[in-house]
Amino acid sequence: MRRFFRNPVRLVPFAFLVPILLGTGLLMARWATVEHVRPPVVTALFTATSAVSVTGMAITDTPNYWSGWGLVVITLLTQLGGLGILTVAALVILVVSSQLGLRNRLLVQAETAEFGIGDVGRLLRRIALTVFACEAVMTVLIAGRLWLAYDYPFGRALWSGAFHAVQGFNNGGFALYTDGLLAFSRDPWVSLPLAIGAIIGGLGFPALFEAVREWRQPVHWAVATKLTIWGSVVLLVIGFVGLLTAEWTNASTIGQYDVPGKILASFTQIALSRTGGYSVLNIAALQEESYPLLIVLMFIGGGSASTAGGIKVSTFFLLAFTIWAELRGEPDVTIGHRRVATASQRQAVTVALLSVALVAAGTMLLLLLTEGVRFVAALFEITSAFSTTGLTIGLAAELPAGGQLALTVLMFIGRVGTLTLGSAIALNTRRRLYRYPQEQPIVG
Repeated sequence: MRRFFRNPVRLVPFAFLVPILLGTGLLMARWATVEHVRPPVVTALFTATSAVSVTGMAITDTPNYWSGWGLVVITLLTQLGGLGILTVAALVILVVSSQLGLRNRLLVQAETAEFGIGDVGRLLRRIALTVFACEAVMTVLIAGRLWLAYDYPFGRALWSGAFHAVQGFNNGGFALYTDGLLAFSRDPWVSLPLAIGAIIGGLGFPALFEAVREWRQPVHWAVATKLTIWGSVVLLVIGFVGLLTAEWTNASTIGQYDVPGKILASFTQIALSRTGGYSVLNIAALQEESYPLLIVLMFIGGGSASTAGGIKVSTFFLLAFTIWAELRGEPDVTIGHRRVATASQRQAVTVALLSVALVAAGTMLLLLLTEGVRFVAALFEITSAFSTTGLTIGLAAELPAGGQLALTVLMFIGRVGTLTLGSAIALNTRRRLYRYPQEQPIVG
């Protein structure tokens, strides 16, 4: 066991598994539900996994099923999963002992995608400060709006603002309303803070910190930062235009809104659809052409080392540049006058193919376990679970226990990461000291 855990990457899946099991135990207590009855094991496990993996997918009516204490547990699990289990542990060690050992630095590096093991303590402080500052601002805006415009009592407004701020920034998606956030789809004081918070949280700390530090000279950004920032902008624009066009005349979504309402609701839904998980539109009533758009956006997800899921924006656009270079017959993949390492290309291909295989297998399994389910509906739910988005058309709550367990496994894999999980369970990680003769097989 000591030899197995010698590689810090192998601790990441187990670090997320422990709070999931603890959260399941807490949610199975009688005081965690409104009716003070023990929930089924599958329900507690599904909810705990959804919270720790910052998915936000629910198979119960969250505000009417879980008690106040249960919602507090869900909030803490979401915050823990959003920050990262190993990051939180390192923060605690840093506060208690004022220093981090080499092993803890390597663990933080494995989870945050930070290159180098220099001033990790400073990095952790910046991460914590960024997270709590953004959540505080979101809480003030949302709580103030609910208190002043919707006549909420101050305590209820503050709780609702804090709950949704934590869920929004960490791309969680649990809501204190049965119909999600449909009531606030045209309220910019509620929807925009959640959308902007989800975007910032979904960029990833490495890209976010470099973009802020070098905001005057984007040309000097690292390749990963360029792919993440500009790729996110491209996906937001394409998704916004696509959803707005598809739903413009749909009376069940934005068809009856005025033009500013259509624009606000479409932008917010796209910003939250990539990984945020909140629904400001009736997802089950979308036009058929909107589902492939959302499925693709969910599958791509957000930035690396972020609260977002999916294969990641940088992976998707790195694959696009790789294909473009191959079509042009170029020997190297170049982005912004920089040559991309072959190892990064192989990692991108591995992540993409493993993710496609998992989504395909999960969709087939869901179709086998459930009768009368449309293929698009099954693919939507599976992609939402794997990408830790949490959007649902209502199918997850109707699935049998086997289907819900399949979604649970996919949420866990989506949060840990396919490459991290694959590296953790790899049997042979020794580096070969020799190379075989080369051959060039026929491709295509």
